[in-house]
Amino acid sequence: MMNFLQATPADTATVEKTVEVTKEAVESLARGDVSYLTQFLQQALTFCIDAGKTILVAVIIYVVGRFLVSIINKILSNALDRRNLDPSIKTFLKSFVNILLTVLLIIAVVSALGVNTTSFAALLASFGVAAGMALSGNLSNFAGGLIILLLKPFKVGDYIEAQGFAGTVDAILIFNTVLRTVDNKVIYLPNGALSSGSITNYSQQAQRRVDLVVSVEYGQDVDKVKQLLQSMFGQDSRILKDPAPFVALSKLGDSSVDLTVRLWVNAADYWDVFFQTQERIYAEFNKQGISFPFPQITVHQA
Repeated sequence: MMNFLQATPADTATVEKTVEVTKEAVESLARGDVSYLTQFLQQALTFCIDAGKTILVAVIIYVVGRFLVSIINKILSNALDRRNLDPSIKTFLKSFVNILLTVLLIIAVVSALGVNTTSFAALLASFGVAAGMALSGNLSNFAGGLIILLLKPFKVGDYIEAQGFAGTVDAILIFNTVLRTVDNKVIYLPNGALSSGSITNYSQQAQRRVDLVVSVEYGQDVDKVKQLLQSMFGQDSRILKDPAPFVALSKLGDSSVDLTVRLWVNAADYWDVFFQTQERIYAEFNKQGISFPFPQITVHQA
């Protein structure tokens, strides 16, 4: 750490000379002589000017560096956009390059301040080893991000469910994957857990199945109910004919006769068909006089 903070020989000589002049100035003031005070002020002014120049150069390097980093990021973004790459890879590469350029800029600024870059590199290496041990979870997340990009269990724009959360993938970053929920919340999931855990991808397949349970009272004509449902499904162009709609009696419950309904639709039509089909069933059953069941208990008195 002392090597990292060690100044250059010229700066060390300047500081030592300033300390010596300061002592002499104090002694001269005690004797009523102001010549050493003048010399001290001149030396202090020179020191401040040299330090100011160094700081100014470092500030200029930082400002110009940030400008160059933004330009390089824009060039990289445009180059990636012109290529037919997966959006997941684009966001990952942009994030990685931005972090790398920022680290290089920090090294350049530290070097401009007069810090020995060799010592800084050694300190950075030591810090990297310590950080690697302390941040092993983040390294796991980085590796998880690479696995996600290689195996592609999901991509940007897919609707997935993982780690107890569900949402649309907005971005795949170096350490995290960003999900946007249906109620517009933003969730950051660690890539390490995603790459090693279970994931449900609702967007990977072009078709999805809508599963419903339709219950009617005991005593209803089940064949009539099934024919009515099949007729309704045949009139809806969003419901696919292949595979054909499936309707079958699945359970004789305590208070109802339950029919299982399975409908295949395009993934984009899933929720519209799910909700609107139930509304149509309710309206049509009321029109046809088909009763819905209520919980019932039969009590026998001795």
